[in-house]
Amino acid sequence: MAKSIKVNQKKRGRPATGRDPVSAVRLPAELTAAVDKWAEDHEANRSEAIRQLVEIGLGSVKVARAQKRSDSPTARDLAAVQIDRLADSGAPAEEQASRKRHLLKGPEEFREARIDRPKRKT
Repeated sequence: MAKSIKVNQKKRGRPATGRDPVSAVRLPAELTAAVDKWAEDHEANRSEAIRQLVEIGLGSVKVARAQKRSDSPTARDLAAVQIDRLADSGAPAEEQASRKRHLLKGPEEFREARIDRPKRKT
């Protein structure tokens, strides 16, 4: 009995493009347009844009570290903006400045515990 030998026989169907499972999602036209705009701004295709946006939405560590720290304001800067916004406009300017300084320095009990300032020599 003769055995048939398969030589260079091609597989049928489309070749595999990735190993991750496919997840289909229906998006409204407006949302699809917004994703496409985001993808264009970040030089990505729609599929990659959706992956990155999901990672951002889930708070992925990988995405968070990609942001530049030099661009983000410090907690002190953010607090100063809020203090200015909530300041008593009826108080004199030097009183406002004094209150702001006092708030930004923090309570005396906690000043020694701060790690962003060197310890005072006593």
